Amino acid sequence: MPIELTVTAKGQVTLRQSVLAHLGAGPGLKLGVTLLPGGRVELRPLEDMPVVADLRGALRRSGQRVVTLEEMQEAIEHEASTRAGS
Repeated sequence: MPIELTVTAKGQVTLRQSVLAHLGAGPGLKLGVTLLPGGRVELRPLEDMPVVADLRGALRRSGQRVVTLEEMQEAIEHEASTRAGS
């Protein structure tokens, strides 16, 4: 059964204690809101939301050397010119 919340004149919504408990939310916790299709939203603690920085090293493989951004750009440009010439 959905929990009913009311939007104030200022456009604010107060979350019920049961909702905060479900989120594990306490004082000072920041919440992230993701807008979904159909007028729905997803609300969850920011610490649970994916962060780009968490991907650092995700592609690293044992024995594989580190590639600089310049080397990546050169490889992209090389491949693009190779495909354009085909």
